[in-house]
Amino acid sequence: MFRILMFIAIASLISTPLKAQPHRHGEIQSGKQPHAWDSQVQEWVTIEQFWKNYGQSRGGITWGEAAEYPTYSKVKEHDTFMVKLDSGLCLMEFFHGRWRRANDVKRWNPGFNDFGACPHVFD
Repeated sequence: MFRILMFIAIASLISTPLKAQPHRHGEIQSGKQPHAWDSQVQEWVTIEQFWKNYGQSRGGITWGEAAEYPTYSKVKEHDTFMVKLDSGLCLMEFFHGRWRRANDVKRWNPGFNDFGACPHVFD
């Protein structure tokens, strides 16, 4: 009897289809133009759109987009800023008294730090 029950249990496990794992927020899909999974909109978006969506979810990117950083004395903890360099854009977040790449604060995917201006923001 025990063998029959074990056989039925194993057979039911084998025949049960595995559910696909949902994508993780900030997961990167590489390609010619990388995309990130945005769980808020449940779709793959460009990295720049991912950053903009993140900013919008927090009331907007605090200091907009520019090549020059905002005046230090006016910046508050967790303010965001899209730095614009010749190599592209990178979302920055003010954290623990200094500007950091948003990915270094949020830890979405290491690939974010290789995109656009992110590898060059501290040069």
